[in-house]
Amino acid sequence: MTETTTEPNLPAELPGTTGNGHRPAPVRVSARDARYGDLVRGKNQRWVGRPDYVCLPVSTSEVRTAVQDAVSARKRISVRSGGHCYEDFVYNPDVEVVIDLSEMTRVSFDREMNAFSIEAGAELLDVYETIYRLRGVTFPGGMCYSVGAGGHICGGGYGFLSRKHGLVVDYLYAVEVVVVDQRGKAKAVIATREADDPRRDLWWAHTGGGGGNFGVVTRYWLRAPEADTDRTAPLLPSPPAEVLASAVSWEWASMTEAAFRRLLGNFADWQVRNQDPESPAASLFATLSLNHRSNGQIGMMTQMDASVPNADKVLAEFLDAVAAGVEPPAGPMTKAMGDHLPRPELATPRRLPWLQATQMLATGTPTLTNPSLRAKYRSAYLRSVLTDDQIGTIYRCLTSTDYENASALLLISAYGAKINAVPPRETAVAQRDAVMKLLIQNYWSDPADDAYHLRWIREFYRDVFAETGGVPPHDDRTAGCYVSYPDVDLDSPEWNSSGLSGVQLYYGVNYPRLRAVKRRWDPGNVFRHRQSIRP
Repeated sequence: MTETTTEPNLPAELPGTTGNGHRPAPVRVSARDARYGDLVRGKNQRWVGRPDYVCLPVSTSEVRTAVQDAVSARKRISVRSGGHCYEDFVYNPDVEVVIDLSEMTRVSFDREMNAFSIEAGAELLDVYETIYRLRGVTFPGGMCYSVGAGGHICGGGYGFLSRKHGLVVDYLYAVEVVVVDQRGKAKAVIATREADDPRRDLWWAHTGGGGGNFGVVTRYWLRAPEADTDRTAPLLPSPPAEVLASAVSWEWASMTEAAFRRLLGNFADWQVRNQDPESPAASLFATLSLNHRSNGQIGMMTQMDASVPNADKVLAEFLDAVAAGVEPPAGPMTKAMGDHLPRPELATPRRLPWLQATQMLATGTPTLTNPSLRAKYRSAYLRSVLTDDQIGTIYRCLTSTDYENASALLLISAYGAKINAVPPRETAVAQRDAVMKLLIQNYWSDPADDAYHLRWIREFYRDVFAETGGVPPHDDRTAGCYVSYPDVDLDSPEWNSSGLSGVQLYYGVNYPRLRAVKRRWDPGNVFRHRQSIRP
């Protein structure tokens, strides 16, 4: 990791479109180029674009040039960092220019900012490895190795360390964005969280406002808020030297509805009871994979900070609490489940170095390494346990004989604790009192099966939230949806009769303020998609 005070040195030029290494402007790849097919799709093969060209900048100045060229030519823009967008916001028929940030991957320490600088195309695992190996720090980001920092951070960003350390945006000090003013002029601006920064509203909008709304993010700077006034305070949290990793499962063949209700109820009850950010339990993160019965198993992955006093005991008590009264007993996880490979070696909790455990979980993601997969996702935040009727609906949908897919599941992730220590208006993430996050997801390969798989997940989600119009509103039980898990069905009258729009479900009380930021920084609505913030 280098130390910088200005824009980092650019890498040596690679042969570009001229074939001789000379590049007077950002690389453009059009349909005539053999690379085009690889550059017009992301991880979800439902979305394949046909832009006039894909632009691959390697610096902020090249991003500004790419944006200006497209705006001057009146071409519709979309932006890619890691290629994980769940919907067609990057690759759709209306997009004429894709600005692909995947070559902007530099990670450095900026002495002038006294903060860690991360370019938008950097993948999460690369960032973790760099800042941990060279500085002994990390940030509480997501698990999947290839998620790009560009979209992950501005959506809030959470992961296995979030219950102890909060969201990634709680450490966002500054952001560099290429914006377009009312005259159609592109320019790069830096906005910070400093109270007297006239651009502070743009910084705030990137603490949970999501990607593709205000401009092209080129760089983030991360620094703990405590370091703003205390030069001796840690700039970022240090991860534990070791963690305890556990993976267990329950066999569907022996699972009755009563046992299913008990299992799900136990998991949810523990999350609600253990929200104190100062308790040892805040260092425990778990996901419950409620797979469709055709998978054969229900699984649970858990990671515990091994440096916490009595960490083994805290983990053992959690595993006992979830399994209490559930028959069949828990066994090894021998099936792939969503983003996780089988992990029979973790049936007995194993103590691992933190980075090694992170690498193992981050790269064991079969859904990200199969280039044929198509997918759909639907999310929700929970402020309390699910109702008996909701659990019954979940059981019915996961055991339906009208649907079969071993890669379909409801993933329930632990949430809250330190995340909820921040008021809902301090950042753009309004969900600061949720205790769990839900994500229904399914994967398949054949385009001919789209309707079959989409019908199941849409009906599943609608029926779970049937009492509130088919979606999770911001009320005493639920807290809307996660903007980084976009879902265009939230704006479909067929699947949402609540009267609430997708942006209202994502942003809650913060939507009016986000609209004001949009009007100031993107008055021409240059940066837009099907669920973008409106001016």
